[in-house]
Amino acid sequence: MKLLAFETATEACSVAIWDDGRVLERFEIAPRRHAELALPWAEALLAEAGIARSQLDAVAVGRGPGAFTGVRLAIALVQGIALALDRPVVARSTLEVLAMRAQAAPGTQVLAAIDARMGEVYSQAFVHEADGLRALGPARVSAPDAVELPGDAAAWSGVGTGFSAVDGALQSRLRARFARIDATALPRAADLAHIAAAAFARGEAVAPERVEPAYLRDNVALTLVEQIALRASRRAAEPGTPGTV
Repeated sequence: MKLLAFETATEACSVAIWDDGRVLERFEIAPRRHAELALPWAEALLAEAGIARSQLDAVAVGRGPGAFTGVRLAIALVQGIALALDRPVVARSTLEVLAMRAQAAPGTQVLAAIDARMGEVYSQAFVHEADGLRALGPARVSAPDAVELPGDAAAWSGVGTGFSAVDGALQSRLRARFARIDATALPRAADLAHIAAAAFARGEAVAPERVEPAYLRDNVALTLVEQIALRASRRAAEPGTPGTV
């Protein structure tokens, strides 16, 4: 099975090839350069693997959540390639892809969190099972202090920039529940390729036109009034600020 995968939902840009279990990947933290890098990398990887476009069985995409521009870019690239080749698409959550970075043993529970800016994080909980990841709840966007861990498991693994967002608020509040936290982890197309290959084998690929991005929120920027209110609420919460205890 041969598959081309794109993950551009964060500041990291990555493209990978799955070739019957062998994985080739290009990865770089390259804010605002995703559109410049993604397609040339795909062509280079296909050449390196000795695979013609016509030999691809499917195309995979990390559908978000993440940066709006990056999510839109990945969806557009994958839909264009899949339509041109008449191939199906495997679309997976970027949070699921990120959770693979935990590289945990079966039974381990993982919280994947991405900095969503504007004082919020994207987050979703998973459990590692022998055949992959299982979501323990839906993906959501919220302030770090609104993120809750399902169940009462004592030892979690945490991955993603959401743990360093808003001055590390999520990590500070839930640190006692985690055995390990990697606040620098970013989603990678190599992990997406592994997930997508298994999903393709289960018959979970869809027609390109059915792929939908996972934005989780509609507004891409705070209004001026919202920004002023957010700054005011943060100042009010600081110790020693007049009007606070």
